[in-house]
Amino acid sequence: MSVTLAGALNAALRDAMSQDAKVLVFGADVGRLGGVFRITDGLQQHFGEKRCFDSPVAEAGIVGTALGLALHGWRPVVEMQFDGFSYPALDQIISHVAKYANRSRGRLRVPITIRIPYGGGIGGAEHHSESPEAYFAHTAGLTVVTPADPADAYALLRASIASDDPVVFLEPKRRYWAKQDVELPVEAAPIGRAVVRRAGSDCTVVTYGPSVRIALDAAELAASEGRQLEVVDLRSLVPLDEQTVVSSVEKTGRCIVVHEAQSMLGMGAEIAAVVQQHAFYALKAPVLRVTGFDVPYPPAKIEDHHLPDAERLLDAVELAMSY
Repeated sequence: MSVTLAGALNAALRDAMSQDAKVLVFGADVGRLGGVFRITDGLQQHFGEKRCFDSPVAEAGIVGTALGLALHGWRPVVEMQFDGFSYPALDQIISHVAKYANRSRGRLRVPITIRIPYGGGIGGAEHHSESPEAYFAHTAGLTVVTPADPADAYALLRASIASDDPVVFLEPKRRYWAKQDVELPVEAAPIGRAVVRRAGSDCTVVTYGPSVRIALDAAELAASEGRQLEVVDLRSLVPLDEQTVVSSVEKTGRCIVVHEAQSMLGMGAEIAAVVQQHAFYALKAPVLRVTGFDVPYPPAKIEDHHLPDAERLLDAVELAMSY
């Protein structure tokens, strides 16, 4: 069955709500409209306005309400309409949601899933194409995951909703309409486990979310030139599967990290530190990064220049292989 990533997310929400009456879905326009990207389409009609409902456009209020509900036994799944709209909720997420289990010495758990469409590539205006993953990954107490295909979208969202701890679920909006032949429900690797999407021997490409497709396309092009790239899809930024990354780099001797977010203090820096610490003697070249530029997200007309693509990745491969 051919399923889009958006359709897989919708199915995951529907199945979770069907199996657990404590699962609630709410956020701006998620009810009657079905969400900006129609991820929640049909849920209000099927489960009623008490299980899937619209909120005011007040992100701090959305997350604060979810926190209160979670403390009273519910499993809220909330949507931030766009990546750049999530920032008003950072105080609630960082100061309270992420800290409640530690603050209560584990007596109080907050099973909240915060869905955030993120990344560029859709021609969006300012605040509609950002990559805020480093803010959340830096915040102790949060699990941070991001799928790259429909199968993972379904499996990771179901696992996130089932978790007793808060999860920031980052959805690569440019991949919402990507299709995959998969039978739902589907099981996949658990949260915290990276997956090698393509095996190779010359260079490891570590990536996640919207950039996985870029890495696979580049690997296909590199193969035509006789170079074999190994593509590692992190899937989970926190917890981070260091073992899979390090094992791959120990095999290839080279590592390139690809992500849309800016280079400065991004996930690429963390991956580089992990590789340097645990695979130093295997390295044949410095760890390289192919990322967005260190500027505010540009106007839609030039976003293709800003975003990493297969050509930029292949240039980095060429540099890594030159050492």
